[in-house]
Amino acid sequence: MHTFYFLTLNGLTMAALLFIMASGLTLAFGLMRVVNLAHGAFYLLGGYVGVQVIRDTGSLTLGLLAGGAIALLVGLLMERFLLQRVRGLDLSEALLTIAVGLIIADALLVVYGGQPVSLPLPRELRAPVDLGVMMYPYFRVLIMVFAVLLGIALWLVMTYTRLGAAIRAGVDDRETAMSQGINVPLLFGGVFAVASFLAGVAGVVGTSYMSLTQGLDVRVLMLSLVVIIIGGMGSLKGAAVGALITGMVSSFATGYLPQFALFFLFLPMTLILVFRPQGLFGRAA
Repeated sequence: MHTFYFLTLNGLTMAALLFIMASGLTLAFGLMRVVNLAHGAFYLLGGYVGVQVIRDTGSLTLGLLAGGAIALLVGLLMERFLLQRVRGLDLSEALLTIAVGLIIADALLVVYGGQPVSLPLPRELRAPVDLGVMMYPYFRVLIMVFAVLLGIALWLVMTYTRLGAAIRAGVDDRETAMSQGINVPLLFGGVFAVASFLAGVAGVVGTSYMSLTQGLDVRVLMLSLVVIIIGGMGSLKGAAVGALITGMVSSFATGYLPQFALFFLFLPMTLILVFRPQGLFGRAA
């Protein structure tokens, strides 16, 4: 039972990280119809910069803000000066975001080297906390709490604010939304910036769970795409459910059947694509 509880908590921690990464990405796709294949590189960029700031200042808060800010800045620059020039050209958009991701990853390799980097947490955040069934690292509990609060905040914004109504209108019918006076291009930039910021913050937070290494950007992107394919493109609820499924499957498969971990990781996504291609909460085209 101890192993079961440990794998469950690890799965919930992974699900929390995946939700932080995928929630912004799926909303950006729903509004812009662009899958940002540089999203994993934004995660890596935010992680390296955030950890460097934490080491220099000793402040976790500053590190989180710095990691999110640098990813937001790069995301805005890419959206404004690159993506806008190839809007509507699916292949060009995909190749462009892949190229930006490769450039960022190689630049980080030059600057920080190829050695694994972990988050230097203060002792009080590394200490275990009693959850009743077992002891578990306090910071990982905070990651889960942060993901829940983020999900609630995004849900409130999307459900009860004019901004959320405008975003939902743009997701459902972009042309009609523009005819009603909604500045969809401005929403493009805003949602893309939020998605980039969340990727950068996830890069800092996730470093306590997965050390930063070259190639992690590809794994993060792969997991994020699995999440939004399972949940449905453009669905916040889908991102939460997809993250939970992916996190739990990944944890238990790695713990009990590591040789088949990738098979079980992609199995839910494959079944979804076969029987419900729009995802669990996505809308059919």
